[in-house]
Amino acid sequence: MLTELTQQPPDKILELMQMFRDDPRERKIDLGVGVYKNAEGVTPVMRAVKTAEAQLVRDQGTKAYTSLIGDPAFSTAMRRLVLGDSVDAGRVAAAATPGGTGAIRQGLELIQYADRDASVWVSSPTWPNHLTIIKYLGVPMREYRYFDATTRGVDFAGMMEDLKDVKKGDVVLLHGCCHNPTGANLTGDQWTEVADHLEATGAVPFVDIAYQGFGDGLEEDASGVRHLASRMPEMIIAASCSKNFGVYRERTGLLMAIAPDAKFKGEAQATLAFLNRQNFSFPPDHGARVVQMILDDSALRADWQAELEDVRKGMLGLREQLANELRQRSNSDRFDFIARHRGMFSRIGATPEQVLELREKHGVYMVGDSRMNIAGLNAATVPILAQAIVDVGV
Repeated sequence: MLTELTQQPPDKILELMQMFRDDPRERKIDLGVGVYKNAEGVTPVMRAVKTAEAQLVRDQGTKAYTSLIGDPAFSTAMRRLVLGDSVDAGRVAAAATPGGTGAIRQGLELIQYADRDASVWVSSPTWPNHLTIIKYLGVPMREYRYFDATTRGVDFAGMMEDLKDVKKGDVVLLHGCCHNPTGANLTGDQWTEVADHLEATGAVPFVDIAYQGFGDGLEEDASGVRHLASRMPEMIIAASCSKNFGVYRERTGLLMAIAPDAKFKGEAQATLAFLNRQNFSFPPDHGARVVQMILDDSALRADWQAELEDVRKGMLGLREQLANELRQRSNSDRFDFIARHRGMFSRIGATPEQVLELREKHGVYMVGDSRMNIAGLNAATVPILAQAIVDVGV
């Protein structure tokens, strides 16, 4: 049996990480991996996380399982963080998952369990794992235009034109904020127009919100998903705690399903528990417990929000610095979109050949589609990157 297996294609980002490690140059810059790093190149443990973990180690009396859907207190805390009061809690089914990726996988499993003929519409481009999981599960998939390669903003006219073909029962996968890989976000008016269209067609929104707090703020970043939740009879939401709580390795995520009413919520909740059981049984608890402790404790929450705001403002500062450096060095405003983008990522519009030249000549590592991680920079490396981008003729 095992002799019949074929070699799987390598993960391009993991390959890029290894190439960066093997590069002996001192002045090299890693803009590839999608992980937040501070100015020292470290993914820090947040202050509130350390405090909550210390309390947990001191007070926790058992490592027994919680439940198939995880601790309900975690689900409640995360529902409030993501959805606020936009929807009646009695309509929201939820289950903890191994990270945001686990929530995406379980959400797609839920869609298949409900309707194997439903097509899932994804933005072009989107996070590569969306595509690989959808393909692996054999879910019917369609794409809609999203990114304008000329303006480096949202191609909203193209998006809405493509979504005219959405049918009742189809699922439209949307990025809640800080679009990965482009950094280009929908405006408030555009979210309203999307909601109007989904409401009219009977399609179901599936929102992946992995960077809440990294863009314009905790409340602002949730405005799109909350607007949809306030209007749609059904909705699926995958939330990640990896970025805004910095608990990457704890694999902390939540899948929520908004049902039309309490009766159908009960059936959705039972299905989420069933799907968890078939996949991994009980979800991880440590990260979820830490997140719940922070969100439910006023002092811990205040400290977490303050540190998260520092992270957000730091990335905005790097964006503005890079846009300014590029404007001066290129004598052009064509890179001003970098300051308008939000979150960790931007696509700068370099060709694959220019991306290769950036790596080989300048030690700048980014993904082949020219997605770069702003959090891989610091004040000292921004001018180096700006000069490299201009030198290769982007």
